[in-house]
Amino acid sequence: MGELGYQVLQAGNGREGLECLGKHGAVDLALVDWNMPEMNGIDFLRAVRKERVYDRMRMMMVSTETEAGEITKALGVGADEYVMKPFTRDVIQQKLEMLGMANR
Repeated sequence: MGELGYQVLQAGNGREGLECLGKHGAVDLALVDWNMPEMNGIDFLRAVRKERVYDRMRMMMVSTETEAGEITKALGVGADEYVMKPFTRDVIQQKLEMLGMANR
């Protein structure tokens, strides 16, 4: 994301992600890995979407889960977009365009 002109914050798992948001406040976009230790991506999405302060924050689930039911689940709990691994810079750029966030 840094190469696309975005400032990047990183967290190793969902709990660290919540701590990062607590320190830095809402970000424009979070790329959320489904399979993380300690707190998975689905639980992270649920936790973030419970907090009104993050209502405008966009979240993109990134996963190897390819079944339609899994994608629907991620979107249902608060993901704005879904990207299947492996992905390229161009795929992320296309998703950003779909979210109206490209070329900021």
